[in-house]
Amino acid sequence: MSLAGGALLAAALHPRGGGEPPVTIPRDPAREAARRELSKPAYHQDDPSLLQRGLDHFWEWIGKLFSAASRATPGGTVGLLVIALAVVALVVALRWRLGSPRSAPRSTAALFDDRPHSAAEHRAAAEAHAAQGHWTPAVQERMRAIVRSLEERALLDPRPGRTADEAATEAAHPLPTHATELRAAARHFDDVTYGGRTATRDTYEHLTTLDTAVSRTTPDLTGSTSRGAAE
Repeated sequence: MSLAGGALLAAALHPRGGGEPPVTIPRDPAREAARRELSKPAYHQDDPSLLQRGLDHFWEWIGKLFSAASRATPGGTVGLLVIALAVVALVVALRWRLGSPRSAPRSTAALFDDRPHSAAEHRAAAEAHAAQGHWTPAVQERMRAIVRSLEERALLDPRPGRTADEAATEAAHPLPTHATELRAAARHFDDVTYGGRTATRDTYEHLTTLDTAVSRTTPDLTGSTSRGAAE
């Protein structure tokens, strides 16, 4: 409260004049009069804002928490700091070792777009991307070349909307020796197309080797026919 405000409050509570004795005000009215006087904006111009008061209370709480932790930790503040640094180092090491968690994507979108291309055209596109070091589109085009080649050989029925997973599952019937590699190739395609991962040269070379091997493998039409009859 300022000096002027105090004088005004004193004058309001204990007016003097003409030598008359001061007026005695009961306790409750006096408290209410003081409350009204002190609630005037003139007394609160320099008060901190609500946000500032909240921050002050927060940092005070943090200080008390840190002080209590330092007293409970062997070595005091220095020991607490060492423990905090060790925890941070452990988190960084685990993140570096394990990498960011990713959910295994499973495609629901079609393998091909609306424009039909031959297996040779997909292979040419894959090689063009690979020559520029663009491994993600190179892997995508190589996987499309594998599936289109199987369709051209009548090992797969041409079907719009087929996904990479479906193609790998269906191709495993006439090509059982390559079932595992085909499913792995479908996962690579899904990873780079829908999982946000970036393809590498090794991935592309793996699919290129698979493409060559599949094109040279004699299909097991007997097994495929028996499965079709059973279905």
